[in-house]
Amino acid sequence: MTTVPVGRGIPGFDPEKTPVVRRDGHLPPLAAPALQVGWVRQRLLAAAQWQPVIQGDAARLDIKPDRPPAQAAVLLPLVVREGQISSVVLTRRTAHLKHHAGQISFPGGKREPHDDSPQATALREAEEEVGLLPHQAEVLGSMPAYKTVTGFVITPVVALLPPELPWRPDPGEVADVFEVPLSHLMNPAHHQWHEHEWQGHKRQYLSMPWHDAAAQRYFIWGATASMLRNFYHLLGDAQPA
Repeated sequence: MTTVPVGRGIPGFDPEKTPVVRRDGHLPPLAAPALQVGWVRQRLLAAAQWQPVIQGDAARLDIKPDRPPAQAAVLLPLVVREGQISSVVLTRRTAHLKHHAGQISFPGGKREPHDDSPQATALREAEEEVGLLPHQAEVLGSMPAYKTVTGFVITPVVALLPPELPWRPDPGEVADVFEVPLSHLMNPAHHQWHEHEWQGHKRQYLSMPWHDAAAQRYFIWGATASMLRNFYHLLGDAQPA
């Protein structure tokens, strides 16, 4: 069975209504020591030699896009409160966008010619999309790139942020900026796999639904969920002393 965490371009496809075929509650949630700043910093130093569990849509489907791969980067922003990592910042795209309308994503985008590194791309895009100033982010490092079926090679750049930043979302791109507790995302009991059939193949994708205190529903899925799942494995592949 082919697995893919995307459904872009499939007529009538609704990722929230596709049946759930399994949840990963058999995997352990990350304990509090694995969510500490020092441990996350240590694991990012080892990320260059680490093999991600989910390498991407294109890698698993052996799909060759009709154009050369495009380099991109996203910021995986971790909010620190009272010395502890409390949450991850995500965005909801505006409904009128041509691509990925209404989807949950990290701040980020395609590399520009003047960007000298994935870090530069991620920070520039975060400033443009949500008003994050570069000096407000402490970059810890990058995770291995994630290859999408649409032909992007996305580098997740992990950074620490102070709490209560004054977000200034670009109304042309971002409808909402919100936080999800890191402990929720790093608990595989909240990771669920959906299955749908397209062109004679059964395909699966990952989601991590979240409801905030006001019962607002956020459906985190696809590449964003897959990169968060890789982050879970990166932090959990070794144990804090």
